[in-house]
Amino acid sequence: MIIFEEPRLTEEIKANQKIYNEYYDPDYADALARHIINYIDELYFRARFIGFDELPERNNPAHPLIYASNHSGFAFPWDAIIFAAKLYKANGFQHDKAARALTAPMLSMSTLMNPFLVKNFWKRAGGIDATSLNFETMMFYKESNLLVYPEGVPGIGKGFNKRYQLQRFSTSFIRISIKYRTDIIPFATVNGEYVNPYNLKSDILNKLVQKIGVPFLPVGLMSLLIPFQPWLFYFGFPANLTYVMGERIKPYEMVNKPIGEVTEEDVQRITREGKQVMQEQLNEAVRQYGQKPFNAKHMVTTWIKNYRLFPFFTPPLWPMLFAEFERFFRKKGRIKPLKINFWSGLRALYKNPICIAFFIPILGWIPILIKGLRNRVRPEQIKRSAPAAAPAQGSQKPLKTD
Repeated sequence: MIIFEEPRLTEEIKANQKIYNEYYDPDYADALARHIINYIDELYFRARFIGFDELPERNNPAHPLIYASNHSGFAFPWDAIIFAAKLYKANGFQHDKAARALTAPMLSMSTLMNPFLVKNFWKRAGGIDATSLNFETMMFYKESNLLVYPEGVPGIGKGFNKRYQLQRFSTSFIRISIKYRTDIIPFATVNGEYVNPYNLKSDILNKLVQKIGVPFLPVGLMSLLIPFQPWLFYFGFPANLTYVMGERIKPYEMVNKPIGEVTEEDVQRITREGKQVMQEQLNEAVRQYGQKPFNAKHMVTTWIKNYRLFPFFTPPLWPMLFAEFERFFRKKGRIKPLKINFWSGLRALYKNPICIAFFIPILGWIPILIKGLRNRVRPEQIKRSAPAAAPAQGSQKPLKTD
C-alpha cells in the first residue's frame, strides 16, 4: 500500500501567499463578469457549455481542481476570458467552484497587453502569473479552483493551420496533480481559432514584437489593418465559442510508487498520455460542435432580438465600454449595470479621451504605446520569474515533495 504524505506548507510558499489578494479584487471581478463579460458573451460570442450541467467537486478538499484546455490560435485570449466568466456565472456567481487562471507572465508585462489599456486587468480579475512558485502556492488556495492552458503562449501563436493540434505541453500541471493528488478537469475549446482565423506564424516577427512585451503578431489581413485602427489589436470575430468537458484525469493514479520516488521520466510519460487523451477529446468535440464556427443564423437572430443593447455586439465600442466600467468602478466601487445605448457610448468617449486614440490611423498608436508601455517589466525579468524548463526526457531525478 502506497502512503500519501500531504505536502508541507513551506516558508517560501507561506511568504508567497500574498499573491492571493495582492492585486485581486473580488468585487471588481464580480462586477466585470456580471456587467461586461456576461453581455459580450451572450450577445457576441454566444458561448456554449457542454457537459457542465453539474460542476465538478474537489476530489481532495484541501487542494483546488485544475481545469485545463487547448488555447485559441493567434487571438487575444477571449476564449479564456469568456470561459472563466461563464464558469463563474454557472456557479451562481460564487467563487468556490469557479476558477482563477494562471496566466502567461508576458500578459502582465505591460498595460498594452491588458484589454484596452485597463491597468492590471488580468490580476485584478483573478489572474496569477504562471510561475512554478505561484502554481505551488495556489494549491493551498481554498476559495476557488485553477485554470491552466498547458500549451502556454505557443498554443495561442501556433497559427490557423495547426488550430486543433495541441502543442508541446508544460509538465507542471501533471507534476502538481501528482504531488497534491488533485484531479485535472480537461475541457475542449472549440471554435476559438475562429476568433482570429486564417493567420500564419512568423518566428522572426514574433521575436521582434516580444522585445516590447507582445507575445506574437499574426500574419494576416487583420494585422495589416491594426496600424490604421488600433482597436483591432484586441479584436475578435464573433466565433460561437463552445466548451466541452472531458473525463477527469488522475495522474497520481498513473504511478505505482511513493511520491518521493516519482521521476521526471514518469512525469514526461504521464504528460504524453494526458496530452493524447485531451487531443482525442478535442478531436471528438470538433467533430460534433465545430461545423458552424460562427453559427451566423443564431448570431443574427440574437442581435435582432437585442437591438437595444447595440454597443455590446460592436467591438469598435468595446474600448469605451471597458474604460467607462473602469471609471465608474474606481469612482463608486461595486457598481450597478451600466446604461448602454448610443448616447452613453458617446459620453464614454468624452469621459475617457484615451479611447479616441483607438480610432486614429497610425498617429493614434503614439499615446496608446506611451500609456501601454510605461513602466513595463523587461523581458529578462519575465524569464527570471517564468517556470523552470522541463527536465530532459529520461531524467531519473525524483520529483521534489517539499
